[in-house]
Amino acid sequence: MSTLTSPQVRAPERPRPNASVIVAGVVLLALVVAGAWSIASLGINVATIASSLDNAVAFLDRMFPLDFPPLGETLGLIFETLAIVFLATALSVALSVPVALAAARPTARTRTSQGVARALIVLARAIPDLVLAIIFLRMFGLGATAGILAMGIHSVGMVAKLYADAIEELDDGPRESMASAGAGRRQQIVSAIPQVLLPQLIATALHRFDINLRTSVLLGYVGVGGIGLATAEALRTLNYQRGMALALIVLALCIVIELISGGIRAALMRSADGGITGGTWVDRALNRGRVTGVNDVTLTPPWGLARIQRFATVALLIVFTFLSLWQVDVSWSALGQGLFNLPETLALFFPPSAGGSMAALMGQLLVTVQIALAATLIGAVIAIPIGVLAARNVVANPYVHGFFRTVIVVVRGIPELILAIIFVVISGLGGVAGTLALAVGAVGLLSKLVADSLEETDVDVQEAQRTAGATPVQVFFSATLRQAAPAFVAHTMYLLDTNIRSATLLGVVGAGGIGFLLLNASRVNQFDVVTMILILMVAVVLIVEGLSMWLRRVVR
Repeated sequence: MSTLTSPQVRAPERPRPNASVIVAGVVLLALVVAGAWSIASLGINVATIASSLDNAVAFLDRMFPLDFPPLGETLGLIFETLAIVFLATALSVALSVPVALAAARPTARTRTSQGVARALIVLARAIPDLVLAIIFLRMFGLGATAGILAMGIHSVGMVAKLYADAIEELDDGPRESMASAGAGRRQQIVSAIPQVLLPQLIATALHRFDINLRTSVLLGYVGVGGIGLATAEALRTLNYQRGMALALIVLALCIVIELISGGIRAALMRSADGGITGGTWVDRALNRGRVTGVNDVTLTPPWGLARIQRFATVALLIVFTFLSLWQVDVSWSALGQGLFNLPETLALFFPPSAGGSMAALMGQLLVTVQIALAATLIGAVIAIPIGVLAARNVVANPYVHGFFRTVIVVVRGIPELILAIIFVVISGLGGVAGTLALAVGAVGLLSKLVADSLEETDVDVQEAQRTAGATPVQVFFSATLRQAAPAFVAHTMYLLDTNIRSATLLGVVGAGGIGFLLLNASRVNQFDVVTMILILMVAVVLIVEGLSMWLRRVVR
């Protein structure tokens, strides 16, 4: 008799990781090792921090009592700062919309124009606003004009990129149907895109307003007005009581603006998800010509609440623009004269030259990269646990995640320049101060991104595991964390990219790196050296950005 043997059931084999994933893992490990080497090379250790405690106590003694300016002067500084930031943000939006339309695949005229627009976006991001401010100060003199133009043009690098990406992610069906019906490019853009994209356009502008508010403090060190200039003047004279009082005002202002803009962005995003009929006035803002029945076509919306709100918002923005222009007192004659002298000004920056100190430039550039790597590693180690505890779907206790959300908001409100100044006073000039300042700043940025990424994971997968009897810890590591891991990598690389730019800028206050040489070159009118430093900075930024894009694509 023959015996029947059941075939052996083999366990499914795990898919082999492809070569790109393996290389990405090696690169990430190399970045961690480079961060640890940078920490050791810069001399950041427990002994260094402990030895600075006496300086910290002495700094606190010299800081108190805080010396706030008179109320009228304080309000004047606040209004001037907000006016500069508002005009810079408005300029960035005005410039970014046409650039984004040219850069987005569905709305670009040709591939050539799309490539040129994308190159302009990358270039705007790569050139620091501090360098632009130095150029514009040379052209237009001291004052708000240089700061508005510098922040506005630099912001195009972020705002236009986000706008272009958002346009490419839209459902292209309505635009294609209009194109097939014979509508021109302008008709397609005006009719098919703004109605859906408006909430995201406003939310991006609000986010950039937050960033520009912090940047305005830095630009005060090169002569731009507002609270930044007043803070720089106080700290240059070692008047820590006045300088830190102004820094506290900046902190409070940043937190208030962050809370207001965050609430508006959340409302806009909720309304966008709700659709046109169920959303708020923003969703109905451009809903003209909607067919409501067979014989009922609305060409002009009635003067209801939605139209009144829309009209009031536009009117308010116009009023803010004129009030801001009046507050900062832009000199149109100086602006025109500066543009007329543009060729003469640009000639001062070319050809680029190292001024006989290329070795010093490369050495400080290396220090800048070390500061960014060390700050990213330290910041990630601190920020990721805080972000996990701030995620509502990970920590159910509202008091716990509410506390850590508050910590994130407070830390995000502190401009990194103020942190760098404090650490320079405590730990002395050099890379230690810059690294610690950027590491603390990373807590505010990376923690928020981590918390948001965890909250955006698919809850159905987590609920399925809970139903199967998994513990909360098992659910977190096997479902929540696995979904958010690619976002963690992307956010950390974004932080490294940001830290390289910030490390350059913090050098202006002595926090180490090539930024100090940049400021010195501009002060002694060595503008050809400024151009050389800019070329080196742009090269490093583009390398890191290219690496970040590749890693995000591989680990997605």
